[in-house]
This record gives sequence, C-alpha cells and structure tokens, in this order.
Amino acid sequence: MAAMSDAARHTHASSAFAPLRLRAFRWLWCAGVGSNIGTWTHEVGAGWLMTDLARGSATHAGSPLLVSMVQAAATLPLFLLAIPGGALADVFDRRRVLLWAQGWMLLVATLLAVLARGGSVAAGELILLTLALGVGAAISNPAWQTLMVDLVPREQLPAASALNSVSLNLSRAIGPALGGVLVSAFGPWVTFTLNAASFVCVLGVLLAWKPTRPGPASASMQGERFFGAMRSGIRYVAYSDAMKGVLVRTAAFAIFASALWGLMPAIARDHLSMSARGYGVLFGCLGVGAVASMLILPRLSARIPRHAVMLGASLLYAALLVAMALTREARLGCAIMFIVGAAWITVIMCVNVSAQSGTPAWVRARGMGCYLATFYGSMAIGSITWGWVASRLGIPTALCVAAGGLVLGPLLTWRSRLHEVAAEDLHPAPHWEDPDVADPIDPQAGPVVITIEYRIATENAEAFRAAMEPVSVTRYRDGAISWLLSRDTEDPTRWLEVFIVETWEEHLRQHERVTEADRRIQQHAKSFHAGEKPRVSHWIAAG
Repeated sequence: MAAMSDAARHTHASSAFAPLRLRAFRWLWCAGVGSNIGTWTHEVGAGWLMTDLARGSATHAGSPLLVSMVQAAATLPLFLLAIPGGALADVFDRRRVLLWAQGWMLLVATLLAVLARGGSVAAGELILLTLALGVGAAISNPAWQTLMVDLVPREQLPAASALNSVSLNLSRAIGPALGGVLVSAFGPWVTFTLNAASFVCVLGVLLAWKPTRPGPASASMQGERFFGAMRSGIRYVAYSDAMKGVLVRTAAFAIFASALWGLMPAIARDHLSMSARGYGVLFGCLGVGAVASMLILPRLSARIPRHAVMLGASLLYAALLVAMALTREARLGCAIMFIVGAAWITVIMCVNVSAQSGTPAWVRARGMGCYLATFYGSMAIGSITWGWVASRLGIPTALCVAAGGLVLGPLLTWRSRLHEVAAEDLHPAPHWEDPDVADPIDPQAGPVVITIEYRIATENAEAFRAAMEPVSVTRYRDGAISWLLSRDTEDPTRWLEVFIVETWEEHLRQHERVTEADRRIQQHAKSFHAGEKPRVSHWIAAG
C-alpha cells in the first residue's frame, strides 16, 4: 500500500507540472514570473517614492491620501478597460494584443526610470505614469490569462490555472523584498528599470513563439466586431447567476480589503516606523504567506464549498486588519502580513476560479474582463476612500472601519454566492438545426426575429410557463436582445416564443454558443410540446 501511495503522489506531482512540459507554456510561464517580479518591485519603488514626495508636500497630513493615489492609479485603468481588453482578447489574435500592450508598458516604464534617475518626478507625474502602466496591464491581463489556458489540453486546465497562481504568488514573495533592497541601496529608479527589463523579456518570448492556432477562443468569434463583442460579453454576464455571484462577492470584499493595499507604504513608514528595506520585507511576507497557503488550498477546496472558504478567509482578513491597527511592532506587523497573504490569496483564488469556470470558452476572456473590472474598480475606489479616511482620522481608524465593512459585506450580500459550475455543463452543445433559407442572406442583415410555435396541453400550461423562464435566460445570454412568450387567445394550446437578435450573423453564433446546461433547459421546455417538434421560423427586417 505504501508503494501505491508513493506512486499516486508521483502521478499527482507529475500532472501538477505537466503544462511545463509544453515548450510554449513553459517559456511564457517563466516570462510571466519575471514580469510579475518586475511589477512588484515597481510597486515598492512607486509607493516609497510617493511617501518621500508626500513628506515634502505642503501638508504632511495629506500623505496617506497621496500614497493611496498610487494604488488607485494602478488599478483604475484595470477597472475602466478590463472589459474592452477582454473583448480584444476574444476578437483578435491574443499574441498580437500582448505584443502591443507589453511594448506600451516598456516605453512607459523606461520613461519613468529615466525621470526618476534624474530626480525630476513630481507626485502628479508619478501618478500619471502609473496610470499609463495600468492601461497596458488592463489590455494585457485578459489576453494573458486566457492565452495560457489555450496552450494546454483540456485535462491540464486545473494544473495550468494552479501554475499561473504560483507564478503570481512566487513573484509577490520575491518582488517586494527585492524592491525594498533596491530602493534602500540605490533608490526607486532601479525598480522602474528592472520593471522595464521584465517587459523586454516578455516581448522576446512572444516574438520567438510561433502559435499554431488562432488567438480567438472559438470559431464563433471569427469576424465578430469589437463593440458587438463587448455588448455580447456584458449581456452574457448580466444573465449569468454564476458570474453575478462572482462580481457581487468580489466587490463586497475588495472595496474594504483595499485599505491595507492602498495604505501599505504609509503603514510601513508611519505606523510601524520601518525603512524602505523593511517595507519590502513587509510586502514580501504577504507574498510568502500567499505561496504557503497554496499547499492547503486544494484540500480546503475539495472538502468545503467555495463560498464557505471565501467567507472564512474574509472574516480572517477583517480580524487581521484590526490586529494591524493595534500593533506598532514591526516584527508583529510582518507576522500579521504573512497571515494576510494566506487570507488574501484564498479569497482571490475562490473568485478567480469561479470566474474562469463559470463562463464557456466563447466568452471567457470577456467574463474575466468583467471580473477584473469589478475587482480593480473596487480596489481603486477603496484605495482613494481609505486614503482620505486615514488622512483625517488616522491609519488605525481607517483599518478598523474597513474591517467592519468586511464583516458586514457577506451579511448584506448573502443572496449572492459563488456557484459551483460543472465543467461539462459549459461544453458546446450545438443541437439547433441550421435554418433553412431560400436565398443567401447578408450576415449583417437584421434585426432577425425567431419564432417557435409550441402545442401545450391545457393542464401543462403553468408547468410549461415555468420551464420557459430559464429558457429566456439562455436566449439572452447567447445573444438575444428581446424575448417574449405569448399564448393564442383563440386556441389556448398554441404558444409562441419570440426572440430578436441584432443580425443574421449573430443568430448563427447563437447556434454555436449553446452549452450542455442550456440544452437541458431547452429540452425540458420542449418536452411539454405535443407533436413531433415545435415549428421554428426566421424573419428578417425588410429594409
């Protein structure tokens, strides 16, 4: 039995690292680790530089607000542009999107390094350039996350997702500590230079990689227009209970949890009396805690429902905010940050996995864009809010009020929970028959009106009406802009379902977007029909 157990463990370990055997995934993963380390060193350099600039401002009392503005500037573009970034990643070749985004961030990081080396960076310029870096990250993130998933076979998706999380948390452990050492020894400009160099590495890997398949996630995306893709992505999320649960829970956590992130440089310098190197260690403790928690997260997820894991981690995070508010001891602060890292990554993993697993392939990047927009928008709003509170009431008060919000958040949003969506439910199930047409139809012709006539026995009328309610949700999710169910006044057994789609091309995409879960819902409603099959008709606007 011991030998069998060892073999099983070896098989599990091998499968956990299986994606790294794929050359493209391995090189991109390594480049991602380097880029993330550069990002976290930049975070330390920018935060510390702003504390220096804030101390030289007319009123030192406003320094927490100025410091929090750096975090807000980094996250605000991710809020405003994450959804367009997701549409770009679904519509266009993801490698090209990444090349443009990484090139833009290389230029901005280089400019910031040059200005900082010359000592000519003011608070406004630092915020503006951080904002510009955030624009590149907003375009890059959805494309990067979905591209990494595209590179591996379906059976290796969990391993690929875990490795991406390891990349982020490994860099979170290394980057801040390295950034603190560099700032202490040379100044913030070196961290900006290292960040620029990391973008060069990513660009080199992307240029050397020759993909063997197109970037868009599915054939249904071919030829789809950018703004139409944005609308269809937002429409899907609006009618998806799984995604609505993700967004509500994300906002309820991030807007209060951001207090620690937005105020961390001020906490290190003013609350814990730490140096730049100590600030890097404090930040690094958070990353080490996040990496350590990855050892127990799979076991927790296997035994406890995801929404319960997130609730427990959120309450632990709230208690840690209070603990940080009450301590002035640097070592104790580092110990608290270690546990904060574990609680933080537990929550992030819960919502991230729910967002990835709650959307089918054709809309996954746009679903991730909506999730990232909610997350970073909440972080930006929270950073500004808690910076303002801390500048007037002090850092301890701001942390305690934020902790109270983390406790109340789950109570106020208890109706919205993280759904467990089975992978097979999202598999494509194109069971619709191709529409019969007399002549070729312009793909952009529309609007298109689809009518489906049912014959329902009188005694089944209420059951059929109830079965059609979830059908309406599937129609809206997959592309309908209007839906209606009607009953004939002369013949009560005759029912008519009517839904409208913008164009003929969009209606053909509906055929490809139907999932197994959608098929079961639609088949259940059709089971009430008396006869061979419902009559389907297609109508196009005549001018």
